[in-house]
Amino acid sequence: MASATPAKTQTKVLKFDTEEDVAVALAKYTADLSEKYINEKGSFSVVLSGGTLIDTLRKLVESPYKESVDWSKWLIFWVDERVVPLDHEDSNYLLASRGFLSKSRFLLRNKRHCQWLLHITNEQVPIPPSNVYAINDKKSPEGAADDYEDHLKDLISRKILPISNISGFPKFDLMLLGMGPDGHVASLFPSRHHRYEKERWVTFITDSPKPPPPRITFTFPVINSASEIAMVITGADLAETTKMALGNGQIPGSTPLPCTEVSAEGELAWFLDKDAASKL
Repeated sequence: MASATPAKTQTKVLKFDTEEDVAVALAKYTADLSEKYINEKGSFSVVLSGGTLIDTLRKLVESPYKESVDWSKWLIFWVDERVVPLDHEDSNYLLASRGFLSKSRFLLRNKRHCQWLLHITNEQVPIPPSNVYAINDKKSPEGAADDYEDHLKDLISRKILPISNISGFPKFDLMLLGMGPDGHVASLFPSRHHRYEKERWVTFITDSPKPPPPRITFTFPVINSASEIAMVITGADLAETTKMALGNGQIPGSTPLPCTEVSAEGELAWFLDKDAASKL
């Protein structure tokens, strides 16, 4: 499938005193990449995750970035999603809608592509509704995963998304990821076989060890085909896992944590506050 030999991922670890400092740095990092990719190819594809990541993006929708970022060129995706209604409190879509994309919103159905899109009523960040790709929450976990993968294939066929010439999987410009205390990323958990999926772009899980059980998730081949990945880790509860991922905390002979399998075709940047980095 691949047509080139992958280069070794460039990794940098950025440590900050506070979560506020991480939020400030993450906003500049994201805005700079937005300008770079829009200048190079006319769009900027961003993959969001859930959890505390959305709150840490808060500075991006404040001045000066709220006014200077060309939001009209952004394409928004989710690295994983809970298979619940999009207005459910467990929905990563709703989390992003409330905390990053817009403070007020309503949902709009695009019948042609059978997808839910975000309509931003207050233009806090004026991303076109057709550029926001949420799951079809009317389908089963398997159906939602198939549907999301089909959308990606459609976007590739229409030259909206590119294919990596290294991996043969979809190539996103930036993935913004978090990590759980157990080392999971997206919905790829240490004890679930989905972390080893190598063929599918999007897979599904019905027994997530973290509620709610039904989810869909990008697979590692898709995650690791991204041009840039930011691992955004804050809080003392993640210090031990951060040590295992970046230090010498992994027990010899044990199965590597999913977070240690993250790489990027360009650069992998770890954004850590002092608490998360305390055991490095």
